[in-house]
Amino acid sequence: MIKDLDLLQINFDTNSLWIVNITLAIIMFGVALDISLQDFKTLLKYPKPVLIGIFSQFFLVPLVTLLLIYLIKPLPSIALGMIMIAACPGGNVSNFMTKLANGNTALSISLTAFSTIAALFMTPINLSIWSNFYQPTALILKDININPLEVTKLVLLILGIPLVLGMLIRTYRPKFAKKSARILKPISIIIFITLISIAFYKNLAIFKSHIHYVFYIVIAHNIILYIVGFYMAKIGNLGYKNQKTLSIETGIQNSGLGLMLVFLFFNGLGGMALLVAFWGIWEIPSGLLLAYYWNRKKIKKI
Repeated sequence: MIKDLDLLQINFDTNSLWIVNITLAIIMFGVALDISLQDFKTLLKYPKPVLIGIFSQFFLVPLVTLLLIYLIKPLPSIALGMIMIAACPGGNVSNFMTKLANGNTALSISLTAFSTIAALFMTPINLSIWSNFYQPTALILKDININPLEVTKLVLLILGIPLVLGMLIRTYRPKFAKKSARILKPISIIIFITLISIAFYKNLAIFKSHIHYVFYIVIAHNIILYIVGFYMAKIGNLGYKNQKTLSIETGIQNSGLGLMLVFLFFNGLGGMALLVAFWGIWEIPSGLLLAYYWNRKKIKKI
């Protein structure tokens, strides 16, 4: 059963990977057009929300994921997919969802920037460290022998460089950046959602036959991360808008990056690819539903 699942071939070729690469870079570039150096200076004066967000993203998320893995004991490759999701930075679509939820959009964008910078070294480190805390996933890593430096290079190419370029344009051409961001961000997100939809359609038969392996795991994992982010902000005595923001930032992971890493470094390992791919499909409606709920809810005074 395990062997059959891991021999599963998801219809996702090299050209599709590069399209996803470019789309992720464009989304990151669009987000960066809203970030200025002044934003960083402001956050340095009041860094608490960002520090809590980064702590939640890169420590609590993998810790909670590991505890969930020990609790449900999924197939090893599926467990590794869960750790891959946990090792990725927050997803860029979280900015749109935070705005819809009447959260702190400025904080969301800043967390995206900070988590992207941190991901250059934290994603490969977290993937390696937390995978080795669970013996079945540690065994897979020994066979694959992933190179953290190569992962760092990929994250730098897809997320780091577009972030720096976008910020530079925002700093030296603010009017152009503002106009461009209005067009670029929604278009790039629509393209990304379209790519996910096409990939799902191409692999519809595979999902129908194997979705039971990951369906409830992904839903439970995602909901738990939303809760972790929300209550971590609450424990940190942050305002309600920031609580919503950290919930979305913690629950929405960069599944596109995760899928890239699965196919480039794990040869599309069946269970792993299935989980990460379904996460990318699931987190969009789940994030939109949560954001819509908060949008309709009466504003809570703090």
